[in-house]
Amino acid sequence: MSPMAIGWIVFALVFGSAVLAMLVHGVLPEHHLSADSKDVVKLGIALIATMSALVLSLLIASAKSSFDTRSNQLVQASADFMMLDRALARYGPETKDARSLLQRSLTAAIQRFRPADSNRPPAPDPGASPVEALYDTIEALSPQSETPRSLQSQALTMAVDLGHTRLLLFEHLGSSIPFPFLVVLVFWLCIIFASFGLFAPRNGTVIAVLFVCALSVSGAIFLILELDRSFEGLLQVSSAPLRAALAQLGR
Repeated sequence: MSPMAIGWIVFALVFGSAVLAMLVHGVLPEHHLSADSKDVVKLGIALIATMSALVLSLLIASAKSSFDTRSNQLVQASADFMMLDRALARYGPETKDARSLLQRSLTAAIQRFRPADSNRPPAPDPGASPVEALYDTIEALSPQSETPRSLQSQALTMAVDLGHTRLLLFEHLGSSIPFPFLVVLVFWLCIIFASFGLFAPRNGTVIAVLFVCALSVSGAIFLILELDRSFEGLLQVSSAPLRAALAQLGR
């Protein structure tokens, strides 16, 4: 389910809880709406609101951390591609096939993380990468002196780093937000908004304020999920470093 759909579901649940509580207000016995009852409800809601704020801040921090991690990994991979290409170029013309394979590997990586069909989510296949073949191609080189031998060793290390970064990106394609956290948070928000509606006067101003508050809360959930799914949706990790690296390869 997309973050947008989840956001609207959260909005419907939260705002619906407030509206339902406003309807329940009219049928409750008078002693349930006494000042003492209100004080107890306020204390309980204050506790739930505090826990909700903590969980919400934790989810925001987790989603932002995941987004930054993926962005940094793409930047690191781009630098590794360029450094590996430079090392192969310094080795000599014998690395022509390896450099061509490196370029195809980067092109494939861009296509997987940024599919031509914008409606299709990124679906990289760990078994389809030419990184392993690139490693074998570099290892098959036969350096005849110390300098090419050193460059070959550096290139092999960089190829291993590329494979490592790529596997980390595959591991991070899924969601890092624990679903139970999200469910519990929405449940708490529904309780909080129900308490608002239970004791609030029924007029247009109150309904408008509750509407805006519910929209804001669901918007926060939407942004959390968008940051967490950083290779698709509205908030995506930029592929500019990979494209800049591709433009530099082969020069």
